[in-house]
Amino acid sequence: MKNKLIFEFSKDHTDGNASMVNLLGGKGANLAEMSNLGISVPPGFTITTEACNYFMENNELPDTLETEIINAVSKLELYSGLSFDGKSNPLLLSVRSGGRISMPGMMDSILNIGLNDGNINSLVEQFNDERFALDSYRRLIQMYSNVVLGLDYSRFEAVIENKKRIDNVSSDKDFTPDQLNWIIDAYKNTIERFSDVPFPQDPIEQLNGAVKAVFSSWLNTRAINYRKFNNIPDEWGTGATIQTMVFGNLNDDSGTGVLFTRNPSDGNKELFGEYLLNAQGEDVVAGIRTPKPISKDKTTQGSLQEKFPDIYNEISDIASTLENHFKEVQDIEFTIQDQKVYLLQTRKAKRTAQASVNIAIDMESEGVVTKEEAVMMVDADHITNLLHPQFIENQDRELFIKALNASPGAAVGEIVFDTGKAEKEAEKGKKIILVRDETSPEDINGMYSSVGILTTRGGMTSHAAVVARGMGKPCVVGAESLAINIEDKSISNGDIILKEGDVISLDGSLGEVYTGALAVEPPNMSESFLKLMEYCDEYRKLSIRANAETELDTIKALEFGAEGIGLCRTEHMFFEGERIMPMREMIMSDTSNGRERALDKLIKFQINDFESLFSLLKEKPITVRLLDPPMHEFLPKSDIEISNLAKESGVTTSYILEILLKLSESNPMLGHRGVRLGLSYPEIYEMQVEAIFRAVHNIAKKEAITLSPEIMIPLVMNANEFSQMKDVLTAKIKEIELELNTEFTYTMGTMIELPSAALNSESIALEADFFSYGTNDLTQTTLGLSRDDASKFLSLYVEKKIFNKDPFVSIDQPSVGSLVDMSSRNGKKANRSLKIGICGEHAGDPNSIFYLNTLDIDYISCSPYRIPAARLAAAQAELMK
Repeated sequence: MKNKLIFEFSKDHTDGNASMVNLLGGKGANLAEMSNLGISVPPGFTITTEACNYFMENNELPDTLETEIINAVSKLELYSGLSFDGKSNPLLLSVRSGGRISMPGMMDSILNIGLNDGNINSLVEQFNDERFALDSYRRLIQMYSNVVLGLDYSRFEAVIENKKRIDNVSSDKDFTPDQLNWIIDAYKNTIERFSDVPFPQDPIEQLNGAVKAVFSSWLNTRAINYRKFNNIPDEWGTGATIQTMVFGNLNDDSGTGVLFTRNPSDGNKELFGEYLLNAQGEDVVAGIRTPKPISKDKTTQGSLQEKFPDIYNEISDIASTLENHFKEVQDIEFTIQDQKVYLLQTRKAKRTAQASVNIAIDMESEGVVTKEEAVMMVDADHITNLLHPQFIENQDRELFIKALNASPGAAVGEIVFDTGKAEKEAEKGKKIILVRDETSPEDINGMYSSVGILTTRGGMTSHAAVVARGMGKPCVVGAESLAINIEDKSISNGDIILKEGDVISLDGSLGEVYTGALAVEPPNMSESFLKLMEYCDEYRKLSIRANAETELDTIKALEFGAEGIGLCRTEHMFFEGERIMPMREMIMSDTSNGRERALDKLIKFQINDFESLFSLLKEKPITVRLLDPPMHEFLPKSDIEISNLAKESGVTTSYILEILLKLSESNPMLGHRGVRLGLSYPEIYEMQVEAIFRAVHNIAKKEAITLSPEIMIPLVMNANEFSQMKDVLTAKIKEIELELNTEFTYTMGTMIELPSAALNSESIALEADFFSYGTNDLTQTTLGLSRDDASKFLSLYVEKKIFNKDPFVSIDQPSVGSLVDMSSRNGKKANRSLKIGICGEHAGDPNSIFYLNTLDIDYISCSPYRIPAARLAAAQAELMK
């Protein structure tokens, strides 16, 4: 490789800086930046991520790298006056990983490289401390054997635990030199028994082995899974930072610690962290010994602030310098050697959603960041967590299953498998979690009655996922390793069997389900959260609407800042108690008069529905989608329901079965639904527009407000189809105007959810007032993927890089994104006043919003609980331009 592979850092000479994070990784770039700031950092060098990628592709280091490493080590020898591969004054090194985004604990590190049988006595003389030198050597052997030689870490821990037990030693820091020599010999025996190669005595061989192992750890299982969960690309690679060792295990005036510059749980401005004296490296996080707090704590003695106040003040000053310089809360690792402080790492601190919001607003008020920077500090994907109850962090829990985190929040309740029973049990005051293989629109009441939903099938835009998000209910979907046994009303993960009535805890934010009841804490819309939303509204250009059709959803949407309703799905209104029977009567009728009689029973419900929504919205816009799903979805499935319907309708069960057979379709998603139903049975859509405008008239009289509803015709293919349906509806609206002696203002448009509609946008736009892109169905029809079935293999497609992300979660820009772009441009070319909206689930996905903000779009519409995330992402998208 011709590119520079090694970048040095020290107080005398530093090659890199914080902007080089892609090349040096976060650790290497920030160590360079701290060196440039004059902060006390042990000197070293970083091997680039490009070298890591070369190693992963070729299974060997670049040709020149080993020579460059030797040259860089030679400079460290000159700098320190120590010798890396000599027998006197040994220079010891650490090798640590560092990707461009922090992946705590996912990759490997090795300390004390350079120690061997030949120079251990020199290290004793150098520090006049035999116990320290032997402790450092046993740590090297243990870490190297695990990370490089691949031996199980527990084999070495067993040696230590046995020695503690035999000699009655309580802590590893209390081992004597004789005991440490015994442990080192036992470690070497373990290597001889379980490894094909011995522990290397050559320091250069140790160093090269460590570098290769750190690069290889980029591909270990935990690192791969972490990247998958956090959408970190595999091709980024990791840097490898080689650094002069400083020793926290030297004596009781030495130690190691980790701290946050602000509290990562609530954002309070305080040094938050822990430290250990006479310890090294991973001891603080490994749990081997109980660490002490950095700052004074009423409940714990021995804080760093109390024991070493000068060191505490120095660290506090460094923390303040770093936070002000990086304009971010920092997660800092440090070592103290003989009361001198060295920084080993600083990085952007991970924190809770609430802490993130509080920190952004506090740092803006302190003048550390600007208002724009404060908006950019908060992760739009995480802010939704603030709007739902959450499980209290520190409590024991037993995981039952991990699947797709479809809708955030925490729910605790009894398992129920039947939607009807869920309704009845909820009426008794019980908390119910509805567990199904999958849900359908007919399950809507059971879903409303439940506090959470778990399905074994479906993806992130399955019926259960979409409806649960709209309701603000926690939901986990796609738990395919679970098996439901309907006969004995049980569910099993292969090891644990749970029965109906057993209590489970469902975390929709993480996609995890636990056995038993976990403690929950309520959501908190803090002043900081409301202030952040104000800032977002100053910068975004996209209007934010909600997908809502109930009073509860609409109230919640307005509370979260919705500027109207972008999708009111009227089919959900027909599944409630008294409405489903006349709806079924209408479907079973084989004459227009029969259908109209049934629809007469429904119109009063529809009028009341729209009146309640219009009254809540006042003069805010609302887009009403006329009936969309195929008719068979409203009909019963079970024998009992069919029998009940036959009795109430005065027909035979055979007749109902005949109707069901007649209405059944091989592919209902592309069947007799949407505008096709409207043209086949115009009286359905006529009833709906009559209900809309009678409600408009009633509310206008009651509340003296001006309403202008937007009527959406779904599933249009071309302009002829749209214009014919539009003519029918326009005639009906004129008829109502004549009857009521009034004139309505309204617009009529369509949902673009078929590629044919997108390709015909120019001609459709000549007839339509607005387009609303239903990107859920548009993704299905463009890519030829069923959103309910594709979850079975989409994770494999993402893994194989066929898709960068699940296209139902984040819009596929080359296909669906390009289609929306082309269609919206063609539509506006034909009709300059055409309003453009997005109402699929992508409208609540920050990554999709960043893309959609680049198009000529007026608004996005998402589930109520996604509105704050959409407001934040829309502001960030505009600030990133």
